[in-house]
Amino acid sequence: MTKLLKISEVCKYLNLIDPKSKKPNTHVLRYWEKEFKQIKPKKINNRRYYSSKQVEIIKMVKFLLKNKGMTIIGVKNILNLNTNKLDDHNSYGLKADYYKIKIKNKSKSLLEKIEKLKSYGKKNSFKS
Repeated sequence: MTKLLKISEVCKYLNLIDPKSKKPNTHVLRYWEKEFKQIKPKKINNRRYYSSKQVEIIKMVKFLLKNKGMTIIGVKNILNLNTNKLDDHNSYGLKADYYKIKIKNKSKSLLEKIEKLKSYGKKNSFKS
């Protein structure tokens, strides 16, 4: 069973946080939910819960809107026409850009962890 995330957890994960109040901008996700039929959270006791698949769709929507500067209509067209499936083979496509950034961020995170492990080992090693 996949873990379901609450709306506030998804906002924090995607960095949809109000800079002044430091609270999650849940209204953004609720708006996108109305605009994009692909975003359908499970509602349990009138609370929204998102699967990992839903979070990936939301990440794609955020990337296309915020990073690529596309309009809502443009993103709808991409999601509705299933160009994402065709776009996997196009290295210059929008989805390719999304995955390049995703892989780059994961690589940075891994390198930081490796550096921490290296420095941890140096602190605890004995000099002869």
